Amino acid sequence: MKRLLAVLSAVAIVAAALAIPALAATKTITIGDNFFKPASVTVTKGTKVTWAWKGKIAHNVTVKSGPVKFHSATMPKGTFSRTLTKTGTYAIVCTIHPGMQMTLKVK
Repeated sequence: MKRLLAVLSAVAIVAAALAIPALAATKTITIGDNFFKPASVTVTKGTKVTWAWKGKIAHNVTVKSGPVKFHSATMPKGTFSRTLTKTGTYAIVCTIHPGMQMTLKVK
């Protein structure tokens, strides 16, 4: 009986370790010509957020205010990702297009 409990315990530990990466959340935000879609997003702490360029002109992703500042390169195509580990509200803009903004809340 002790051996069975030890085996079951080991199996449970391995199963839990394998499940952890599957729990990591991801969220993709589209960057179009002069807009972020969606313009307001709420994610949980630890979520990987990816911005994907889908328009025809160059943009960037810049945190104007928030718990952590970051900035992507200005580019016409591609993706930019960040795993957000600090809770709070991030005001994000494209610095080359006034009015192109979004709000990202991390809980």
